[in-house]
Amino acid sequence: MDNCFSTCFVVNLFKRNQSRSRPVDTIFKLPTVSTNWPQGSGFASGIIDLGGIQVSQVSTFNKIWATYDGGPDNQGATVFEPTGIPQGFSMLGSYSQPNNKPLFGYVLVAKDVSATSTSTTTNSTLRKPIDYTLVFNTSSLKVTQDSTCYIWLPIAPDGYKALGHVVTTTQDKPPLDKIKCVRSDLTDQCESSSWIWGSNDVNFYDVRPIDRGTQAPGVSVGTFVAQNGDETSPPSISCLKNLNSISKIMPNLLQINSILQVYSPLMYIHPDEEYLPSSVNWFFSNGALLYKKDEESNPVPIAQNGINLPQDPNNDGTYWLDLPADDGNKDRVKKGNLQSAESYVHVKPMLGGTFTDIAMWIFYPFNGPGRAKVKFIDIKLGKIGEHVGDWEHVTLRVSNLDGKLWKIYFSQHSKGEWVDSSQLEFQTDNNKRPVFYSSLHGHASYPHEGLVLQGKSGIGIRNDSAKSSMIMDLGKFVLVSAEYLEPFVVEPSWLKYFREWGPKIDYDLDEELRKVEKILPWKLKDVFENIIRSLPKEVLGEEGPTGPKVKSNWSGDEV
Repeated sequence: MDNCFSTCFVVNLFKRNQSRSRPVDTIFKLPTVSTNWPQGSGFASGIIDLGGIQVSQVSTFNKIWATYDGGPDNQGATVFEPTGIPQGFSMLGSYSQPNNKPLFGYVLVAKDVSATSTSTTTNSTLRKPIDYTLVFNTSSLKVTQDSTCYIWLPIAPDGYKALGHVVTTTQDKPPLDKIKCVRSDLTDQCESSSWIWGSNDVNFYDVRPIDRGTQAPGVSVGTFVAQNGDETSPPSISCLKNLNSISKIMPNLLQINSILQVYSPLMYIHPDEEYLPSSVNWFFSNGALLYKKDEESNPVPIAQNGINLPQDPNNDGTYWLDLPADDGNKDRVKKGNLQSAESYVHVKPMLGGTFTDIAMWIFYPFNGPGRAKVKFIDIKLGKIGEHVGDWEHVTLRVSNLDGKLWKIYFSQHSKGEWVDSSQLEFQTDNNKRPVFYSSLHGHASYPHEGLVLQGKSGIGIRNDSAKSSMIMDLGKFVLVSAEYLEPFVVEPSWLKYFREWGPKIDYDLDEELRKVEKILPWKLKDVFENIIRSLPKEVLGEEGPTGPKVKSNWSGDEV
């Protein structure tokens, strides 16, 4: 009896511990990362001066508390606090992430480097809180958790802001010297970003500056916010602000080349893809034409590098590009030329210069027709989705503090998604660079192969991606823009062409829909038509697409 009890107890304890094992228990490390970047500027130096305050990036943590229910994939979330903080630096807040992915994150820690840096001086950039307020405790939640979690918000002195929480497993308030608040002029307003975990009573979110772009000074601290309201409620914490020159901490030309040698991805093209990428100059030199309104009978061949394209920053429908006029060349150019294809790189500061965003643009002469899935039926959509001149991109986000690749943005038609490096696929050979997938005909970018349905309830546009022998190496690149490096980087003429890269498609959408709906059960016709009509005009193929510099993400953040 005693032996049975002991054995059963051990087995049950083992099973319970097994059930609590989550991906977050593994620390993710990039397959390759340089620790010896070329010399120059302040890139990857480990410390950035924001003006009176220095910040360093800490990615080592002590686990404070975890829950094993709720959140993404219903695997719960964990709260950590930074450890191994450099001497003289102070914690600004705790870190949290969902349990459904390996541990991979950071928080910034701060050091006062103002002329008056003592804690008793009113002008110091960092000060201790004067008290704490209890935001929430988890004792009433019906979730599996290590213990009760107490979430504290620092009460900042007048003229200062709190940038994160302190989390404890007892109801005793944390020591006042546990965390520092930041002088208000060095902070920026932030907003809730991705959801980490929550219930009806409380939710954890990442936070980011509201204003994000190449000139915006807001800096993400990496801390999380606990909110009693929903995502739209204003966060109780702030972000940092960079008051110094952003360009001084950005990578120089040698460093950009080195970053791309390490991190530039490989793109798998679907095995059934007919419409491949090409270089812009291949498109021009193989018969692409410039049309002008009211002079359509007299199109102009496009010169090498687009030097005869209009350069005024307008898009009034006066000009557009098109394929060669004769059918033979038109069909040939439609299919692209993978051998000539190269990525077009735009390097820009983001999040107050603490990160470098490297947008890698890919050009396709033609976007193929769409395909739909309606329950168990796959349907070709005729002309719907076809258009000349297709621009797609992925964006690498690299830390200017440590040179690590933290995430990649994948453009998907009119939207896209950020994916953490811990969730990417990497090559299995010695290079171990990231890989991604281009969808069949639509050329949207996805981090993993398979079917992504753009719709709902089993009805929508198919986005199919898969491995094949057709691979585009984005490491074959041309640096086309880095505004902070002017005049050393000169933008090509075609980049300053703000007009459309294809004609407006003149087809009858109603007629195309009628052709498709003939084979559908009547109950599905309305749902299918509503989904198709809700697609952006660029996806439908009605409008000619514009080039990279016209997109909102050129000077702003990805959306």
